[in-house]
Amino acid sequence: MDTPTANFTHHFLIAMPNMADPHFTRTLTYIAEHNEQGALGIIVNRPIDMTLHTLFERIDLPLDAPGFDAQPVYFGGPVQTDRGFVLHRPLGEWHSTLKVNDEIGLTSSRDVLQAIGAHGEPRDVLVTLGYAGWAAGQLEQELMDNAWLTVPADMAIVFDLPPEERLVAAMQKLGVDFANLSEVAGHA
Repeated sequence: MDTPTANFTHHFLIAMPNMADPHFTRTLTYIAEHNEQGALGIIVNRPIDMTLHTLFERIDLPLDAPGFDAQPVYFGGPVQTDRGFVLHRPLGEWHSTLKVNDEIGLTSSRDVLQAIGAHGEPRDVLVTLGYAGWAAGQLEQELMDNAWLTVPADMAIVFDLPPEERLVAAMQKLGVDFANLSEVAGHA
């Protein structure tokens, strides 16, 4: 008998303290897609030493819309770190967007950056270099190995809180304090 597998699209992954991979230590990862082929997400609490102003200069795009210059660019994960990904709300119509739900998209095409630079839309954005990817069954195995806690995503955590508060806020949704989280989770 096949057991139904949980779908963690539009969920947060909270790295457990025993996370061995340094890419994911103390991270909060937003899962944009999870299906039988695997999972794709972006880390939402690891800003890098680059602002949107610098990124737009490097890719030769004007950034005329106010309020975006100082926003940090994030390390989205260890896959394709030379490529930009924009998590955004509202969804909009872009060339290359993974539709997470009716409100949220993850876009990797240049047109979304052009719209941000020219018009300040979409308003809620988190720009990353790279993403996190899991092969078929890999995320499920990592969850069974207690590498992650999961909680339904709350986009206010991503778009309204500073990066250093996001992990704690997601844990509070679970009623867990990171300081009290043990290295080993128990099984019922």
